[in-house]
Amino acid sequence: MAAGETQLYAKVSNKLKGRSTPLLLEPLLAMGFPVHTSLKALAATGRKTAEEALAWLHGHCNDPSLDDPIPQEYALFLCPTGPLLEKLQEFWRESKRQCAKNRAHEVFPHVTLCDFFTCEDQKVECLYEALKRAGDRLLGSFPTAMPLALHSSISYLGFFINGSPADVIREFAMTFATEASLLADCTVKPCTKQLHLTLAHKFYPHHQRTLEQLARAIPLGHGCQWTAALYSRDMRFVHYQTLRALFQYQPQNADELTLSPGDYIFVDPTQQDEASEGWVIGISQRTGCRGFLPENYTDRASESDTWVKHRTYTFSLAADLNSRKDGEASSRRSGEFLSQTARSLSSIQALQATVARKSVLVVRHGERVDQIFGKSWLQQCSTPDGKYYRPDLNFPCSLPKRSHGIKDFENDPPLSSCGIFQSRIAGDALLDSGIRISSVFASPALRCVQTAKLILEELKLEKKVKIRVEPGLFEWTKWESGKTTPTLMSLDELREANFNIDTDYRSLPWACASVKKIKRKENGSWSTHQ
Repeated sequence: MAAGETQLYAKVSNKLKGRSTPLLLEPLLAMGFPVHTSLKALAATGRKTAEEALAWLHGHCNDPSLDDPIPQEYALFLCPTGPLLEKLQEFWRESKRQCAKNRAHEVFPHVTLCDFFTCEDQKVECLYEALKRAGDRLLGSFPTAMPLALHSSISYLGFFINGSPADVIREFAMTFATEASLLADCTVKPCTKQLHLTLAHKFYPHHQRTLEQLARAIPLGHGCQWTAALYSRDMRFVHYQTLRALFQYQPQNADELTLSPGDYIFVDPTQQDEASEGWVIGISQRTGCRGFLPENYTDRASESDTWVKHRTYTFSLAADLNSRKDGEASSRRSGEFLSQTARSLSSIQALQATVARKSVLVVRHGERVDQIFGKSWLQQCSTPDGKYYRPDLNFPCSLPKRSHGIKDFENDPPLSSCGIFQSRIAGDALLDSGIRISSVFASPALRCVQTAKLILEELKLEKKVKIRVEPGLFEWTKWESGKTTPTLMSLDELREANFNIDTDYRSLPWACASVKKIKRKENGSWSTHQ
């Protein structure tokens, strides 16, 4: 290891020794995903399971904003459950049928406790703790029955909450805001105005009487457990329209979006000048990609359909825990917090059991330089005469020699210094676990061969176990942006670069028609075939 890498390795390693990695983050880091994108994936999926975050990362592999430091926006709502919620949803459906859709139909029944605020991805867990602390503090004084008074005007219909119950709810919101500020360094604005549960908003004046009649038919005597729910949304698309894909659509041109039924698309009405009639330009929530799509393949969706629920706290002193449908809370005061930990442990244990059963360990390569420095990374580290220099400590100390010079690294990038560190940490963890490695297969991509070599070095096996370069592992049509086959290092070049390559290994035929394969020529170079 070079001196600079040794210092960086030791510096970061010492930092990590005194800090535990969040439970859900470990599997993603072990697969080679950078910390910032892993945290973004967890925040975007509600930090429920590592599998959901992994699926999000795979879906967003071509997202141009994946590395942008854009946090989620969070809000805290008080939501009814049980029979009252069912009656409110029935009112929603009937009011929409009789009086058309109004602004209230964009969001589920709720009382706003805190307006939307931003929170850094690495501090989201602190918001959960703030919610739990606030709930525990006000649990004993939370009203057992919520007095709801109907209020109607020419453009608004809803229930008002007054008196001492409203004071307790405001105190809860204020406590959460204070705790979130202390724990997560967030600026949270609790609701100080009239607490209300909106039934209809911005409707036609001649519909007011009909809506009032429907609202008075809502029985308020039913029992209701009120739940404080923390939701997030993508702050970039607050003022966009939300469409839901109804049908499958395969792009006919490179600037079109792929649609699957149920996909949500964000559309800015002010940016449709480029679109032809019957088409719109939108951004896919599933992939983060922007492109054209046929408007008649979609339908309007509600604003809250794309919101992500994170954690809830249910206010109920008399709740029978065994009767809870979700089975996720282990005590009245724990909300969903302990359940998330148990679910995460179960998820990781299942992954570990799968690895042990199949006796196959799949490792993703470490952080690559183009993930951090963008597509123009090579221009940042090249001299006019084509030589490599290190402009930043996260660039590798040196690059191996290639027959066609430094330009071939553009589509076959190496690991960054942090990627080298990640690979060594992975090997160190495998060494501590006692796992025995007998064979190693790697994609011909330089970053993958580097990762395999570094792991073997930490396992003290770099001389004993040779790397078998398997071209079938390189899915360039999925992960690479280019439409041509990348120029990869030959076996001779890898050997000259001090990689312990198994030259006797011969690739097996891979029967996968959807992925282009790469096979070895006798002279040690590579070519493509279907």
